[in-house]
Amino acid sequence: MIRVVATTPFEGQKPGTSGLRKKVTVFQQPHYIENFVQGLFDSLDAFEGETLVIGGDGRYYNREAIQIVIKMAAAAGFGRVLVGKGGILSTPAASCVIRKHEAFGGIILSASHNPGGEHGDFGIKYNIGNGGPAPEHVTDAIFERTKTIREYRIMEADDVDLDALGIARVGDMVVDVIDPVEDYAELMGELFDFDAIRDLFASGFTMRFDAMSAVTGPYARAILEDSLGARPGTVMHGEPLPDFGGHHPDPNLVHAKELNDLLMSDDGPDLGAASDGDGDRNMIIGRGRFVTPSDSLAIIAANAHLAPGYKDGIAGIARSMPTSGAADRVAEKLGVKCYETPTGWKFFGNLLDAGLATVCGEESFGTGSNHVREKDGLWAVLMWLNILAVRRQSVAEIVAEHWETYGRNYYTRHDYEEVDSAAADALMADLRARLDTLPGTVINGLTVERADDFSYHDPIDGSVTTKQGIRVFFTDGSRLVYRLSGTGTAGATLRLYLERYEADPIRHDLDTQDALAGLVQIARDLPDIEGRTGRSAPTVIT
Repeated sequence: MIRVVATTPFEGQKPGTSGLRKKVTVFQQPHYIENFVQGLFDSLDAFEGETLVIGGDGRYYNREAIQIVIKMAAAAGFGRVLVGKGGILSTPAASCVIRKHEAFGGIILSASHNPGGEHGDFGIKYNIGNGGPAPEHVTDAIFERTKTIREYRIMEADDVDLDALGIARVGDMVVDVIDPVEDYAELMGELFDFDAIRDLFASGFTMRFDAMSAVTGPYARAILEDSLGARPGTVMHGEPLPDFGGHHPDPNLVHAKELNDLLMSDDGPDLGAASDGDGDRNMIIGRGRFVTPSDSLAIIAANAHLAPGYKDGIAGIARSMPTSGAADRVAEKLGVKCYETPTGWKFFGNLLDAGLATVCGEESFGTGSNHVREKDGLWAVLMWLNILAVRRQSVAEIVAEHWETYGRNYYTRHDYEEVDSAAADALMADLRARLDTLPGTVINGLTVERADDFSYHDPIDGSVTTKQGIRVFFTDGSRLVYRLSGTGTAGATLRLYLERYEADPIRHDLDTQDALAGLVQIARDLPDIEGRTGRSAPTVIT
């Protein structure tokens, strides 16, 4: 029986870069998640009898939210739901399942790399039939509907046993509880040379993979340890926990410090890797060598042909605007185009669907390819393993050779988290107002060549996206980028990106922060970050 429930709108149910993210306590309010899901269904057409994929990253409130979504999908008229056992589906695995089973779309319950637990964050987002995040015209329609909603519909039914594989029914809708790893692992086996990677591990190669008590643990154990023969215990923090074991599930040098310290020791493993809350981000570290996300993208693009799934080469590269220009140099040498898009994986979807790009990456530890329509943390790790298995060099040697060939883009990101939103907005507005007067200005010995507010013209659908980050270019080739991130739930996150290109191999072994010290000072002084925000230093440096 379908129950119609009267409701009133909640303010602020606007999906951001990766869906709607709020504190758990916000989502737990009566009718809150129901309003959003009804707004989503009301914004879609022609899904009666179709298949919907549902899953999440296992964080606190994941199971309860999934039961609500299942019952509302039944009331809305979907014919079938595919849901991961235990409510688990990593974001890239959800994209894989949507694509393989030709589903109408999918609902992913996740706040990605944000903290979990009862007092942590929660999130929900919709992915369309190509497996990728809903484009802005869809998320805008959802938001508009949430502002006027007066009722929602939900099936009165018992909860589905999410821990039992197999078929259940909610009303007339079939619910299929599936193995969350199976389809994804099968796809990885088609893309990479698993035999070569098995030989690598059999030769004594060692690694540690930090799943950060998040969703990638079951995937990493099944593929790395069970299938590829990595030593038992290779996967650390491998059990998904509602509070991520108290960890901040963001794979960077601050939150994955235990892994980084291990790799920087003399007796550390050959490779260290980590993934985030929902499995779409990655961090790569070799013994004694951290690989920046920008360099990782460039090295993957330059070596992708070593993996069977990419043996014919790549059609193009796409990178988010704040990501360094390292991938551009690879694209130039390969004779393919490198597309510069706004931050947010959804902007890669049209390029991937049109066959214009094969490998994509963004500055915030996200890398992926056309195999799905999401960034994919474990895919990046397997690509690195495939490269290492073929080249039989260390991570440090591969990075050094890459810099010798292409030059080094010294690059860093400074994050100022939970800054007062009004102060952050004022800082950006002031910078924006000064764009026309900055060219020709000399700051601490560097001359501003040009400055702009990045806009993106989609080459496929012609859409235009504006105000995606303020860029300041200097005559020596250095670059600054200022952005406000849309992934937090409290205050604002001011992201500052700094980049300087160095062609001379003799100068490739400088410490990144030392190499960029002068630029860092300019970047802080130009908008007066300390004066406007009260922050004398960033929260996180990567």
